[in-house]
Amino acid sequence: MRIRAEQSSLLIVDLQTRLLPVIEDGQSVIEHSHWLQRIARHLDVPVLLTEQYSKGLGVTVPALRDGVDEQAILEKLDFSAAGDDALFERPGGERAQFIVCGCEAHVCVLQTVLDLLGRGRQVFVVEEGVGSRRPADKALALARMRQAGAVIVSREMVAFEWLERAGTERFRTISREFIR
Repeated sequence: MRIRAEQSSLLIVDLQTRLLPVIEDGQSVIEHSHWLQRIARHLDVPVLLTEQYSKGLGVTVPALRDGVDEQAILEKLDFSAAGDDALFERPGGERAQFIVCGCEAHVCVLQTVLDLLGRGRQVFVVEEGVGSRRPADKALALARMRQAGAVIVSREMVAFEWLERAGTERFRTISREFIR
């Protein structure tokens, strides 16, 4: 079950301006998610963003929101982004594989992942791209997602599986700009 660029979408859950200051190592979560988002753009992998009650938690941080089409942003009140059909109606929502980053790991990320799995999608959760206020909650969420059938991965695992092989112009570009 390899991650394929042409079959996957990157889903970034609730990395919002007023939420991130309370997330353990929140800046690192943003950086890892942004790194993966930039590679996704190079490889034509759709990027979807969710925002949980943006009036209270703010919008997605500017680095991640820049250049994202409004159609790719799902405003939600439910903790899960995949509880109804709204996510799947967006460009990239029809894909079989979802690469997931975001916050909070034990709330919105967890419930989204469980619903994606329930809808028959393959789900890959980027360990360094998810966060919670408390490290113990993140650890429990990752364990539960794994137990439910999600695959826990690193950002480089995703990037190299999307690339598939060395010696191509795409590989040289990504390697030069992102992998050092």
